Amino acid sequence: METTLRGVGVSHGVAIGEVRHMGTAVLEPPAKQITADEAEREQGRARKAVEAVSADLMARGQLAGGEAQHVLEAQAMIATDPELMADVDRRIAVGSTAERGVYDAFASYRDLLAGAGEYMAGRVADLDDVRNRIVARLLGVPMPGVPDSDEPYVLIARDLAPADTALLDPALVLGFVTEEGGPTSHSAILARALGVPAIVALPGAGEIAEGTVIAVDGSTGDLFVEPTAEKRAELEAAAAERKAALAASSGPGATSDGHKVPLLANVGGPADVPAAVEAGAEGVGLFRTEFLFLDDSKKAPSEEKQIESYRKVLEAFPEGRVVVRVLDAGADKPLEFLTPADEPNPALGVRGLRSLLDHPDVLRTQLTALAKAAEGLPVYLEVMAPMVADRIDAKAFADACREAGLKAKFGAMVEIPSAALRARSILQEVEFLSLGTNDLAQYAFAADRQVGAVSRLQDPWQPALLDLIAMSAEAARAEGKSCGVCGEAASDPLLACVLTGLGVTSLSMGAASIPYVRATLAKYTLAQCERAAAAARAADSAEEARVAAQAVLSGE
Repeated sequence: METTLRGVGVSHGVAIGEVRHMGTAVLEPPAKQITADEAEREQGRARKAVEAVSADLMARGQLAGGEAQHVLEAQAMIATDPELMADVDRRIAVGSTAERGVYDAFASYRDLLAGAGEYMAGRVADLDDVRNRIVARLLGVPMPGVPDSDEPYVLIARDLAPADTALLDPALVLGFVTEEGGPTSHSAILARALGVPAIVALPGAGEIAEGTVIAVDGSTGDLFVEPTAEKRAELEAAAAERKAALAASSGPGATSDGHKVPLLANVGGPADVPAAVEAGAEGVGLFRTEFLFLDDSKKAPSEEKQIESYRKVLEAFPEGRVVVRVLDAGADKPLEFLTPADEPNPALGVRGLRSLLDHPDVLRTQLTALAKAAEGLPVYLEVMAPMVADRIDAKAFADACREAGLKAKFGAMVEIPSAALRARSILQEVEFLSLGTNDLAQYAFAADRQVGAVSRLQDPWQPALLDLIAMSAEAARAEGKSCGVCGEAASDPLLACVLTGLGVTSLSMGAASIPYVRATLAKYTLAQCERAAAAARAADSAEEARVAAQAVLSGE
């Protein structure tokens, strides 16, 4: 009998297949004691296991490339954290085995993260995955992970570690469903990069029996258990229609009546550029520069190294627009040389521009490197600051750009509600705004983007979030300046129409989403988008907003 479950759709497409569950195993080692003579040997075992896991994560990242590489490299750094390893050595010195020492040291660090505010607690899943890999290696047992199968299947898991998601084979894994996570979790971001239909935050999915046929609609978040022949045909027809629309869609982004909406790509480094070019991106709307700084958490990369990497991206879009976000460190991206180690709530502390203004030499080097990287190129370079709270922040960033000799537009990201509320004031100092909807939702609703329990508040269809976006766009229009969206909201084709109706002037997203958004925008006029936006803002919940916008665009 067909039943329907509803989660959060995070990656477009339809997948129909049999269920396979992520393998699980109990990886808590016994509390066995060792003698003092055995301590040095056990410490050596622990170090070798840690180094092997770190190397494996780095190798997986290099194989996966793009966004996945940055996530996995960050995990590799967790594995070799000096403080964690010192704690492991201390525990072994007083009688723990290597595997028990690792387990208990990670458990202690896990408790610290879990108690450090919801933002840091969202990194617990990554920490658990690293711990399990090290302990499994020490115990000589296989890591729980993606099941072996010769036939394609739909994967169900409590959550997916980045190392598993990054190397999913789309030829075998038709789609995946997780009980936890949110629309901006690592699993969701990597699913979109892979082009695999996915649903997250669906409690109870793990109770679906192995081998059950299910249908996953990654656009709506609907999961159909044992779908009828009619439902399967309906979903397959809708998928075929979307595929045909994608194939017919090309050229710049625009509504059906010719209102231009540039479609840009979010990239994390040179490795993401080929996919963006292939998808027809009109430029880069968010160039995350953190990848350069994660190689060594103790010092910033040299100016020469930065110039080399920036130029590779700038060269890929001759006469296109490339918007670079300066280093956004802090919160879940701590760097030893830049961010405080003892903040009670890093998400509300010294993060983003605040860190850079405390370390003007790091900001100056990055801005100088960008200026030199753009020399002689016809690219339209724009540089923006993360976590701008008010006009004082915006002025400090603009002054730093001018002092570095940067010949580019200076902008501010709107991620803090105060920036949306005072957008016209901020625009007296900068030339454009870019909305980071992931963090804007997080701060507007006090809802950690990594916690599945509050995922409904991270839904970009929330009317209050749409209000903040509209305020920013209206302020930019009044000042004759631009206001784009570079958060995950832009990757939803229907929401892209609403954002256009709100007055947003450009949309930036993962490369895989560009064809979907281009094809959907081309079906509607600007007036239809504006009516859909008004209907969504008049709603009282995210679901009502989505339904209202769809009704307007469907002519109902």
